[in-house]
Amino acid sequence: MGRRLLVYAWHNVEGTWCFPNASGRGAGQVRRQLELLRRIGTVVPLAEALRDLAEDRPLPPRAVAITFDDGYQDNLELAAPILESLDLPATFFLVPSMLSGEVQAWWELLGWAVQNASRMEIRFEGRSVTLDDAHRRLWYDEMAEQVKHTDRAKREQVVKDLIALLMPTGPPPDGLFMNWDGARELVDRGFAIGSHSQYHAILAQETPEEQRRDLTESRRELEDRLGIAVDLLAYPNGRRCDYDAHTVAGARYAGYSFALTTREGYNESATPPYEVRRTCVSPEYGVLGIAAATRKMVRAAA
Repeated sequence: MGRRLLVYAWHNVEGTWCFPNASGRGAGQVRRQLELLRRIGTVVPLAEALRDLAEDRPLPPRAVAITFDDGYQDNLELAAPILESLDLPATFFLVPSMLSGEVQAWWELLGWAVQNASRMEIRFEGRSVTLDDAHRRLWYDEMAEQVKHTDRAKREQVVKDLIALLMPTGPPPDGLFMNWDGARELVDRGFAIGSHSQYHAILAQETPEEQRRDLTESRRELEDRLGIAVDLLAYPNGRRCDYDAHTVAGARYAGYSFALTTREGYNESATPPYEVRRTCVSPEYGVLGIAAATRKMVRAAA
């Protein structure tokens, strides 16, 4: 029996401009990745495995858990059928305000604006920016990283200002993310649901009071509207700089049993319950990418 757990996180299945991938390849790539995990490990339900670790009960050999963040529509349409066909459990971390359509995924909205900009040169924050094909992606990546380090109100304003400057052509993206009906379908199909915060704010950028309110509202709304218990939280972005001691306190106050990061590594009985390690993977990594990430963690733990 084992005493360690690896947790993997996916986001979208098919490519978007923010997370590019060759058209139509995502589902096949994810299937092969999941088939590999089933072959080399024992895929276990996340919440149950975390409880076993916390109470020092043994896990199956080479225990692995599967998660998806953000609630992309293709999680329901593509990932869920693949998981069902392979008889694999998974946890989907959802954002209530995105399920309601109250807020949009700022990273996809900004990506759409950059991709479809009608202006090839803009002036932003005192410098000129060229948006030809050679510079467009680099500037988007720079701006996306910059706005992550602001609070939610400022980030929404910056994205709004950039869209006005870029003057994108065509309608903004629609249908990329599931709604409450999609979330209920995941529940009906036997998948686990966790919270990914109320607004997908980078929590460490918010006040302690706002963090507590956000995490409490998210858990309550998911439980009320889906009729389930929600014990798991995944911090948006999830790096060490994206949550702080107030976030951990807020998660505990809101009643979550565990919270997940995107800090790589194994989870053991000594892993702090509000700093569970996860490794992010993408469909374009392929089976070689996920195998390399696993070997890296095995070597680090040796």
